[in-house]
Amino acid sequence: MNLNLSDITFVIVTYKSESIIQDCLNTLPKDSKKIIVENSNNINFEKDLKLKYDNIEVILSENNGMGAGNNIGLKSCKTKFAYILNPDTKLNQDTIKNLINGLNQISDFSIASPLNDDPNYPNYKKNNSYNKDQNILSVDRIDGFSMLINLEKFSDNNFFDENFFLYLENDDLCLRVKKKNENIYIVQNSLINHTGGISKKQDLEYLRNWHWMWSKFYFNKKHYGFYIAIFRIFYNFLSSSFKFIFYSIIFNHHKKKIYQMRVSGLVNSILGNKSFFRLNN
Repeated sequence: MNLNLSDITFVIVTYKSESIIQDCLNTLPKDSKKIIVENSNNINFEKDLKLKYDNIEVILSENNGMGAGNNIGLKSCKTKFAYILNPDTKLNQDTIKNLINGLNQISDFSIASPLNDDPNYPNYKKNNSYNKDQNILSVDRIDGFSMLINLEKFSDNNFFDENFFLYLENDDLCLRVKKKNENIYIVQNSLINHTGGISKKQDLEYLRNWHWMWSKFYFNKKHYGFYIAIFRIFYNFLSSSFKFIFYSIIFNHHKKKIYQMRVSGLVNSILGNKSFFRLNN
């Protein structure tokens, strides 16, 4: 390949992320092209970023989820490649240089990513079990917080499935890419930092549990069929239902609500309802 920094636009979807987005932007190459999709229609957020950063475009949007926000950014790119980042990621000094150098050693790819080097990240042990003697690894999936996408492989603009509001939209995209016998790579000497922390706000925890179960069933139904999805999710349904009853009995409202949300998300997905659950603020 002949990949250069000028071929890449960074795409970051935010939602009221003023407290963390600047830490991310400050680690990006200064002259790089950047598109921020703000899912809260915050005009002040747009003005502030444009004052502080060069080569930045801010698009205000309704909050229709990460996948929908990423699609807006991807369709607005004028470069051959788009690098999707979560706003709580940070690049190391050599992340982009090593990523580009690594990918220029191969002939082609659809999606690629650096390796997350944050030991607090849930998949850290799995990521670091890769063969270290091989810098460029062919994999079946990568996490959605860091995805370098070859836009020429998606000439139909069929990027993320917008039925997903949270969770598994990246797995869906990767699986569709692999079904077309396209390549997904991780470049191991290119490192990125993403803890993937869980918010302590209870409302956000309820939201995430609802969407996790909704997305899990929808993903399985989409790729393997309704009955296989039912089979795969059956244990989760029984477990969540039992825990909902148990925590109701012992008056643990918080835990009860979590498993109520899980059951609700799963049932709504089985019934074919959209991923409608949102917070009020």
